[in-house]
Amino acid sequence: MPGTTFPPFPNDIPAHPLLVIDFELIKHGDAQEIDRLWEAATTLGFWYLKNHGTDAEVEKMFEMGAETMDLPLEEKMKYEQGDEGKSFGYKAAGAFTVDPAGNGDSVEFLNVSKNDALAWPRIVHREYPSTVNARMGSTIKPFISKSAELAACIIAVLNDRLGLPKGALADKHRIDEPSGCESRCIKSPPLKDASPDKVALSPHTDFGSLSILHNRTGGLQVLPPGSEQWQYIKPIPGHAVCNIGDALSLLSGGILHSNIHRVVTPPREQAKVERWSLVYFCRPYETVELNALVEESPMIAKAVAQSPDPARWHTGQTAKAWTARRNKYQRVNNHKGPDTWKASRGTEYNESHPPEVRAY
Repeated sequence: MPGTTFPPFPNDIPAHPLLVIDFELIKHGDAQEIDRLWEAATTLGFWYLKNHGTDAEVEKMFEMGAETMDLPLEEKMKYEQGDEGKSFGYKAAGAFTVDPAGNGDSVEFLNVSKNDALAWPRIVHREYPSTVNARMGSTIKPFISKSAELAACIIAVLNDRLGLPKGALADKHRIDEPSGCESRCIKSPPLKDASPDKVALSPHTDFGSLSILHNRTGGLQVLPPGSEQWQYIKPIPGHAVCNIGDALSLLSGGILHSNIHRVVTPPREQAKVERWSLVYFCRPYETVELNALVEESPMIAKAVAQSPDPARWHTGQTAKAWTARRNKYQRVNNHKGPDTWKASRGTEYNESHPPEVRAY
C-alpha cells in the first residue's frame, strides 16, 4: 500500500457536501470557525478537518498496517479480538455481521489501544503482533498522541458551546484512565466485480465521542437526517473526516448528532484497488456513564425535556459496557437472529424505522 497511486474519485458521482473546518483556526479560538464547527456537529455530525498536522504520522501508520496485514493469517489470529466484546487486537474478514441475516463483512483491521501505545512497553490491555511492537514507539504512539490532542481540543470547544462547566467533558476523557480509545487500520480487498451497493461495513453509528478518519478512496457513505438516499463522502487529500459518536450525542442530550453511516464498494476504478483507511476513535474512559448531563447544562436539560423520548438519553450504561455490547453482538459467532443484530446497534436504532431497512 505505501507508495500506491489510487484512482481519483469520479467527478460525476454525487457526494454529500461537508463543511471544511480549519483546525489551526479552532486551536486559536477563531469565533467564526467555532460557529462553523458547531453547525457541523449539531446537524449532520460530519465535517472535513484540514491543517490537522498529522499527515506524516498517518503515512507511517499505513506502512505499519501494510506490514501487519502481510503477516500470515495464522499469526494474525493469535491476536484476534475474540467474541466477548473486546475491541483491541486483530479482526479477520468475515468476523462481523453486515445485516440482520448474519452475513459476514469483507474487511480486516487492527485496533491498537491508546493506553497500550502511551504506556509502551508496559502492557495495559493486551499484546500485539511483532510488526506493531516494532513501531509502537516510533509510529503508533506519535499518531495516537497527536490524534488525542486534536480530539481534546475539539471536545473542549464543544463543551463550552453546550454551556457545560469548563473541563466537564475533558473530565470524562482523562487520557491516563483505561478507555476504549484506539487507532484502527483497515484493509478492504478489491471489489471490482461487486455491486456498487455491496456493503463492506454495516450501517452504524460510532461507539464513542469523536472519530477522526483518514482514507484514500471512496466507500464511506452517510444517510443524512430525513433522507432515504445514501450519499458518498468524497475523500480529499490532506483532509480528515471527523464525526460525532454515540457518547457525545448521549452526554449532550442529542444536541451533538451521531449520524448513521456505512462502507460500500468504492466507485468505479477505485473498486479495483485495495481500500485502506485509518481511524482514531476517542471515547470516554471506561466507567463514565452515558447519560445526558442535564444537571450541568441548562441547554442540555432543555433539549432532553423537549425530546420525544427523554428516557433515551439516560442509558445507565458505562462507556465500557456500551462498547462491549455493540462489539459482542456484531460478531458473526454471536449472531442468533434479529435480536442480536438489534443488540449491536447504537443511537441510530429506531424500532419503527430500523437502519437495516433503510440500508438495502
